Amino acid sequence: MTKYGEVQQHYGRIKNLVGGSFRDSQSGEMLPVTNPATGQTIAEVPLSTKQEVAEAVAAAKKAFLAWRETPPMRRVQHLFRLKDLLEAHLEELARIVTQEEGKALEEARGEVRRAIETTEMACGIPTLMAGRNLEDVAPGIDEHEVRQPLGVFCQIAPFNFPAMIPFWFLPYAVACGNTYVVKPSEQVPLTQSRIATLIQEAGFPPGVVNMVNGAKDVVDALLEHPDIRGASFVGSTPVARYVYSKATAQGKRAQCHAGAKNFLVVMPDADMRGTIDALISSIFGSAGERCLAGSVVMPIGLAYEPVKAELMGAARSLRVGYGLDPATQMGPVISRRHLERVHHYIEQGVQEGARLLLDGRDIRVPGFEEGYFVGPTVFDEVRPDMAIAKEEIFGPVACLMPARDLEEAIGVIEASRYGNAASIFTTNGGHAREFQHRVTCGNIGINVGIPAPVAPFPFSGMRESFFGDLHGQGLDSINFFTERKIVITRWAGKEYQPFRAKA
Repeated sequence: MTKYGEVQQHYGRIKNLVGGSFRDSQSGEMLPVTNPATGQTIAEVPLSTKQEVAEAVAAAKKAFLAWRETPPMRRVQHLFRLKDLLEAHLEELARIVTQEEGKALEEARGEVRRAIETTEMACGIPTLMAGRNLEDVAPGIDEHEVRQPLGVFCQIAPFNFPAMIPFWFLPYAVACGNTYVVKPSEQVPLTQSRIATLIQEAGFPPGVVNMVNGAKDVVDALLEHPDIRGASFVGSTPVARYVYSKATAQGKRAQCHAGAKNFLVVMPDADMRGTIDALISSIFGSAGERCLAGSVVMPIGLAYEPVKAELMGAARSLRVGYGLDPATQMGPVISRRHLERVHHYIEQGVQEGARLLLDGRDIRVPGFEEGYFVGPTVFDEVRPDMAIAKEEIFGPVACLMPARDLEEAIGVIEASRYGNAASIFTTNGGHAREFQHRVTCGNIGINVGIPAPVAPFPFSGMRESFFGDLHGQGLDSINFFTERKIVITRWAGKEYQPFRAKA
């Protein structure tokens, strides 16, 4: 036991939630859940069977019959209670996130806060789900639209935000009257397992929310099951393409948020102090393991030398360590395998001719020698054709790529196959407007390094950063989890002249 308390804590075997009860998986296959700061196993997660997936879907389908008939005002009472429970357990959940995912505790608190905000947003379903009507579309004829739930939906969650990202989807789905099956990432199942107990405590009827642990076999079983109406996914582009193709081939709805390569453009007129703080947070926050993480810094003209100097100084001063240490500013990456992936990209950048100004491969964190730590890494003289400039590294690696002017910078961004996010730092409104108008990315930052949409807005994405047409969060979620039915009515009255065929 260390001064942080939880290092030696073991959570045992994770259970599935099916039909209102927690069950041990019948699978004999288990994977270790590892604390990435210590390298120690803190739980075991089952690789559930296809039969267990079928049981969860059957429970959700059975629950749907009564849940869809429950008035929206009553459905959201469970969400109000869940929101209060998430608030009450925020610190506990944040500490679990830090232990299984690795991010600094303050970042984990912010993540749980986002989950609470989306739950609160979904509590407005009685208004958000309301339809439309128009009287007298023709003499004596009225027309109205109603939104109806569809049935059982599922979610395939990523490792990097185990509390927040499931809540881009789950609260909206159940508030709209659907039932749900969550498949947490097998790397970070603890957070959702704890939240599942809070869902039970909030009083959701059995089967409305279910959780099945596992890996690819569970994903395939969900996507192939005939009673699953739609799937939500967040992860890498290759897997997103696979999930989208498989789901839609089965006639299901799908919203698949994918990979990213995000550019940060710094104009010479930018407020340098605020810009550097934003760059550091964007690139190195959560160890770079987020789809909104900045990756390629493009200083324009005279901005290059000051950005380079200030970025290097700030990166060197970052404190890397265990996330439960209040002094830690950046934690480890998720696994040894991922650490090796990031190391590979750093070496590839060197081989391609980029200048390595700060190498994070040799970092050592005293007391946590078995942790998966990569220190802040900075490349200079990066060209657009290099792998480190084109491919998603998903780690704390900054690539400096100077540009002559804004036109050149936009050209580089538009040549990317990704379209998740891009930011510009400037005090010139004309430059900002040109940037937001022309750049093909779903989330645009103006003097903001992490352009993360708040709960009322959809988390957008374009090109190979998203597959589908309705995104997570906001009104997009309402449209994804409901179908619109149009009702056209005419009632006989004194003005009604029925059609009579000629004799």
